[in-house]
Amino acid sequence: MFGVVPKPLWEKKVKADELNRIACGTNAVLVRALGRLVLIETGIGNKLPEKLAKIYDAKAQLLRELEAVGVRRQEIEVVINSHLHFDHCGWNTFRNERGEVEPTFPNATYYAQRGEWEHGNKQLERDRVSYLSDNYDPLIRNGQMRLLDGDGDVMPGISVVIYPGHTRNMQAIILESGDQKACYISDLIPTTWHLDLTWVMAYDLFPLETIESRRRYYEQAIAEKWLTIFTHDHETPWAYLEQDAQGRVVTKSA
Repeated sequence: MFGVVPKPLWEKKVKADELNRIACGTNAVLVRALGRLVLIETGIGNKLPEKLAKIYDAKAQLLRELEAVGVRRQEIEVVINSHLHFDHCGWNTFRNERGEVEPTFPNATYYAQRGEWEHGNKQLERDRVSYLSDNYDPLIRNGQMRLLDGDGDVMPGISVVIYPGHTRNMQAIILESGDQKACYISDLIPTTWHLDLTWVMAYDLFPLETIESRRRYYEQAIAEKWLTIFTHDHETPWAYLEQDAQGRVVTKSA
């Protein structure tokens, strides 16, 4: 999660367990917009290979969380994936009691970037383990997934913007209501521990572009007072950002 940042530095922010793992969230966002239920990200799901599930100590709980707020999976009408790594789109589909893969949200239109899907299909050695085709190819085949080509509106009040770095075509999701904006920034800034421009994950394919994308994001998000939503921070899922006296980007104090 911290790439070349030395452990004595990052461990001041978060402690690792005996297997050198840290606790992370897989935060999804449920939005009601224009009378429609929109789900941003779908987490790990229930199809992860046994080896990966053990490594990540994965817990498939999204559907239980939706049920806890009174939402059935059939009610979701829009699903947006920031990118197609397994921990962001795992519940796009699920494995039923017969062992078959089917859409988790049968009445939803799913959105992802075309370039992201094309990259995943290449199955390159560097990151092929992150792309599990059962999470998205069934939706391409049945017409439920729409592939986007760059920045644009998904629906009124919800748009996507490309921030390259983690992958070439990772998209952030911008939510707008009146004069307020929030941004699901995904793995550009996965946690509040990664606010420093140079604290870049080893998972990032283009680390120098991550730095420039963060710089671009901070300039706009701080100036326009955006709420930033973090995908993997289990303690601080969202926060406003500001610069401190030393010019460092930090979460804004209440």
